[in-house]
Amino acid sequence: MTQHLDILTNYNSGKLWDFYGGIHPPEMKSQSNQNPIQNLPLANRFYIPIKQHAGSAGNILVKVGDKVLKGQALTIGSGLKALPVHASTSGIVKNIAPYVAAHPSGLSEISIEIEADGLDQWREKQPVEDFLSLSREQLIDKIYQAGIAGLGGAVFPAAAKIQSAENKVKLLVINGAECEPYITCDDRLMRDYSEEIIEGIRILRYILSPEKVVIAVEDNKPEAIEALQQGLHGANDIDIRVIPTKYPSGAAKQLIQILTGVEVPSGQRSSSIGVLMHNVGTAFAIKRAIIDDEPLIERVVTLTGDKIAQKGNYWVPFGTPISHVLKQVSYQYDERFPVFMGGPMMGFILPNLYAPITKATNCLLAPDHFEYEPPAAEQSCIRCSACSDACPVHLMPQQLYWFARAEDHEKSEEYALKDCIECGLCAYVCPSHIPLIQYFRQEKAKIWEIKEKAQKAEEAKIRFEARQARLEKEEQERRARANKAAENRRAEMAQQKGIDPVQAALERLKAKKSADTQENNLEQKTQINIKGEVVPDNSDIMAQRKARRLARQQASSNIPEELQNSGERTIESAVENPEKNAEISAIQSDADPKKSAVAAAIARAKAKKLAQQTNSDTTSKLDNNAQSSEQNATESAVQSEVDPKKAAVAAAIARAKAKKLAQQTNSDTTSKLDNNTQSSEQNVAESAVQSGIDPKKAAVAAAIARAKAKKLLAQQTNSDTASKLDNNGQSSEQNAAESAVQSGVDPKKAAVAAAIARAKAKQLAKKQSEIQDK
Repeated sequence: MTQHLDILTNYNSGKLWDFYGGIHPPEMKSQSNQNPIQNLPLANRFYIPIKQHAGSAGNILVKVGDKVLKGQALTIGSGLKALPVHASTSGIVKNIAPYVAAHPSGLSEISIEIEADGLDQWREKQPVEDFLSLSREQLIDKIYQAGIAGLGGAVFPAAAKIQSAENKVKLLVINGAECEPYITCDDRLMRDYSEEIIEGIRILRYILSPEKVVIAVEDNKPEAIEALQQGLHGANDIDIRVIPTKYPSGAAKQLIQILTGVEVPSGQRSSSIGVLMHNVGTAFAIKRAIIDDEPLIERVVTLTGDKIAQKGNYWVPFGTPISHVLKQVSYQYDERFPVFMGGPMMGFILPNLYAPITKATNCLLAPDHFEYEPPAAEQSCIRCSACSDACPVHLMPQQLYWFARAEDHEKSEEYALKDCIECGLCAYVCPSHIPLIQYFRQEKAKIWEIKEKAQKAEEAKIRFEARQARLEKEEQERRARANKAAENRRAEMAQQKGIDPVQAALERLKAKKSADTQENNLEQKTQINIKGEVVPDNSDIMAQRKARRLARQQASSNIPEELQNSGERTIESAVENPEKNAEISAIQSDADPKKSAVAAAIARAKAKKLAQQTNSDTTSKLDNNAQSSEQNATESAVQSEVDPKKAAVAAAIARAKAKKLAQQTNSDTTSKLDNNTQSSEQNVAESAVQSGIDPKKAAVAAAIARAKAKKLLAQQTNSDTASKLDNNGQSSEQNAAESAVQSGVDPKKAAVAAAIARAKAKQLAKKQSEIQDK
């Protein structure tokens, strides 16, 4: 607190102090500060690096092919130190890839390439007429969303800087010194936009609430000082202090010392002594962001040097290739003379002119042979101490030079390398032409990399220890739960007279599982064959089938005698033509034709399987047995008065077996089979008449028998028997017709049936002859 009072007391005294070291190089500012700030034609392509500040890059919001508007956010950060970047004009995103950066290393950085559409169309803006209507938090957020970084050279995020110093600032300093030779962008900004700069300063004053606000300007800028005084319009809320011209009076710590006589302690920020500093360009950008809702997408860049014909200050959008900028001001390219980004003291040579303009670009210097000569060869240090005498922060550059070359990082830190402001004075005054500033920058980068790795390792260690502690805590909690459960179980055992409830539950579970297993075994039985394979046990199903078969045999032996007397001739015909006999039996018994057909199909399949198992030697014996079994079955059915439906089924089974045996006979029995078929048809018809069967049904049955007989004869006979088949077919047709007339069947229907039978017989004969010809 005492130090803050000293700062305000010293400042209010109006006295100016001096800082150690410093030089007075040629200013060379009149080349570029004579004309107002101008605009340049837009480039066709923009390459916008996603990181243009001191901090981390944000996350990309767009993708290739997106259409973007001027001022649209291209990235978004996760904190105040990860500033977003915005589209400098409207167009199409063509690529997102590494592109050459404006850096002395010449390395590439991730950039967003935008093809301009020429419309330069803004996104929708929401301007604010009175910033006092917003809270301090809202204003800081707007400054962050606008992507504003310090435009004095350090490009530190402005929102983070403001927030870290909130409620600590007693003196707010606006830096308008601009001490480096050639650079005049702040000078022209103060001349041309003084009122907007003052408006931005008042926004900062509203956020920070300092006791004093001052604009510091070097005495070599009288026009800028006058313009600022006019911009105040007689108000005395902001002071304007004119300071002597000396390099580097524009450095933050040196300017604070000039105004207050107090040095910022080593390793600390100016906010630690109650002072906060912003550049006039940053104040202007804050006004545009808050009042006009315009993010930081362009800045004033000084274009100077004898190689540039149209020297001056220009508004240049970020992402514009430097080659395009130089071409618009009639730059005369000469490979002997490089182009500098920045001034002659702190700037660096651009390795690639296609690099883009960024937030850190305040000047492009293109000298000729009158202003530039190639650097002399580096010589050995003679320990003259000229560098130490010129250093404004009281460092020992000659010692730091040796530590940097030896990569002795501990010694470099011990000699306060981090306090170096990289003003370039040491290299400027060195008689041995040693590029000291380059050595110091490299050493800083190496130390920063080592610290970053150490910090990441420490963070990883902390995460690992936290994880181990969490696992240990979880293990302890688990053990505690287990111990508590054991205690509860022991207590329950004591109540249940020593029976462990957990063991009892396990026993119940095992018993249930065993019962389920037995049930599954009962549902699905298996057995092991002689090969050791597990196969299904079908013994129960086979026993059931056997029982049903014995029951059917027993039932078939109980046929009544009335059926035997009325069907003697039918039984005789069944021996020769069992299929037809089964049909007639089904008609006589009024059985369901569908059920009879199903039973006949089952019997036919069983007979076929039985016939395949027998050999050719037992054919005649099987035939005799089949005929005798059929006769016995039929006689039994007649004698035992069995259900006519069952009798029909039994007859169908016999018919199927007889048909199979008939197919296995040789060609010598063909004529006999034909005669038997004809006689069986006649017998069936006669039986139907005698037994009172409907004559129409008898005719249909005769026609079916005739067709089957013709088909069987066609398949079993050769070409020599074709004529015989035809004669037999004609005779069978005549017999069928005569039977139909005798039984009272419609002659037309009988004629149709005969024609169909004749056509089928001819077709079968034709096919047989074609097969033999082939």
